[in-house]
Amino acid sequence: MKHLINNEILTVDIVKNIVKHKQTLELSKESAAKINQCRHYLNQKMINNKEPIYGVTTGFGALYNIAIDNDKLSQLQKNLIISHACGIGDEVPKSIVKLMLLLKIQSLSYGHSGVQLETVQRLIDYYNNDILPVVYQQGSLGASGDLVPLAHLCLPLLGLGSINYNNKIQPAAEINQQFGWQPITLQAKEGLALLNGTQFMSAYALYNIINAEHLSETADRVMCISLDAFDGRIEPFMDAVHKIRPHRGQIDTANFIRQTIDGSQIIQQKKDHIQDPYSFRCVPQVHGATKDTINYVKQVITTEINSATDNPNIFPDLDIIISAGNFHGQPLALALDFLAIAIAELGNISERRIYQLISGKRNLPNFLIANSGLNSGFMIPQYTAASIVSQNKQLCSPASIDSIESSQGQEDHVSMGANAATKCYKVLQNTERIIAIELFNAAQALDFRTKLTNKQTSPSNKDLLDAYRCVVNFVEDDEVMFEKIHKSIKFIQSLN
Repeated sequence: MKHLINNEILTVDIVKNIVKHKQTLELSKESAAKINQCRHYLNQKMINNKEPIYGVTTGFGALYNIAIDNDKLSQLQKNLIISHACGIGDEVPKSIVKLMLLLKIQSLSYGHSGVQLETVQRLIDYYNNDILPVVYQQGSLGASGDLVPLAHLCLPLLGLGSINYNNKIQPAAEINQQFGWQPITLQAKEGLALLNGTQFMSAYALYNIINAEHLSETADRVMCISLDAFDGRIEPFMDAVHKIRPHRGQIDTANFIRQTIDGSQIIQQKKDHIQDPYSFRCVPQVHGATKDTINYVKQVITTEINSATDNPNIFPDLDIIISAGNFHGQPLALALDFLAIAIAELGNISERRIYQLISGKRNLPNFLIANSGLNSGFMIPQYTAASIVSQNKQLCSPASIDSIESSQGQEDHVSMGANAATKCYKVLQNTERIIAIELFNAAQALDFRTKLTNKQTSPSNKDLLDAYRCVVNFVEDDEVMFEKIHKSIKFIQSLN
């Protein structure tokens, strides 16, 4: 299957489909024509225009006022990529590097960047053949574009840098030779077009939002197991409650819980308690607010991945070249900080439900083990969840409120959106682990509840619990717990 790069809106769902079905990419004739038209216009402009053009006939950043001789313009662009490849830290996951390639191709296809068609096609060849440049997580300030990580993404075009191909890291020159590709000779402005842009932030944002949607749904499903395990009440989820405070996410969460718990004999039995703790009673309000945040962030990301974000922007039809600031990552930085906070709250309230389940309340045994004292049972998984929640709180300090001057003051405000993106990625990983620990506890507690009351949970809960019990067993006496937690994590990932 192929995905055609064209003028149609690239949505998050379309990207999910491209990734899921491993679609290859192909430029539409219209996109190829726009790329060629823009390149031809820039070539003619350089011949006819006596005024300097930033990044085309001048240096970069604080060196914008230094004119470059015509015979050195190609070397200027090559030097830009080489000098900016200063990434360090962990390698960017391959799935995100592939998204970076997709988004860079998409951005260049609009015909406002001045690149050669050959350059875009080589990026498509890399994508289609799973030739993934080695990119590092640290180095971008999130303004002037993601200069450092995009330099590593594009080094292989020059026959430089490293490639991850067939799960083996190899010199890019060897891979290019294997496929019969000569290094690209960059023309004026091309290096700047490749390095300017928000594709590092955007790729992480795409990955994060796709996983946030899955995690939000999973948190609801796991909470329904916990609700019956804790002998919770149904009244806080009744439709009438949420119609008088009609936030969309709140209404949707309550609807989902009612549907999932429907048919439970446990939820219908007479309760000795008239209220549940907030971590159960306020789930529509808390989980729902996260859903609303996800929807907002999704809109920001959709706009960003359908934008030309390099500099300067070329407008052949208007006969102008404008040096502006579409590379600045502030929209993504703010949105990713917001997303991280919203996802962390799913973990925060999840850990509180874990704590309630192990506390010996409502006839559940202390630490969810029959012979407590001799056995510690589920005491320490809650410690683990608590430590992760604490780390999330530290990671949720906003990156977007920081800025550091760079390039001798020419770039005097930056977004730090790249740090917001990688922090959000870690918060998602952490929250997934917390929810997996909740499922581990909730399944144990629900088995106790079922035996205690001789009543069944809902069909939906039972289906999830039966599938889970094929992976993680009921704990009779103390066992090595970390293995079960790891299996729980893989289980909730499989629900995607």
